[in-house]
Amino acid sequence: MAEKKELSFEESLTSLEEIVKKLEAGDVPLDLAIEEFNKAMKLAKSCDDKLKSAEEAIAKLVNNDGEITPFKIDE
Repeated sequence: MAEKKELSFEESLTSLEEIVKKLEAGDVPLDLAIEEFNKAMKLAKSCDDKLKSAEEAIAKLVNNDGEITPFKIDE
C-alpha cells in the first residue's frame, strides 16, 4: 500500500477551497457531503496546525548567546 504524502499548507488550502465550493453549490448528495465535510475538517486542522507551528517559529529569535528568546516589539 502506498504511503500518503503530507500535503503542503498551500495544497491543503486549495483542496479545502475546492471542497467548500462543491458544498456551497448544494448539488452534492448527503452521503458525499458528509464525507467531503469530514475531509474539509481534517484539512482545516492541518492548516491550523501548520500556521500555529510557523507562528511559534517566527515568534522566537536566537540572541547573541545562542539562546532562544521570545520576539518582542517595543512600542
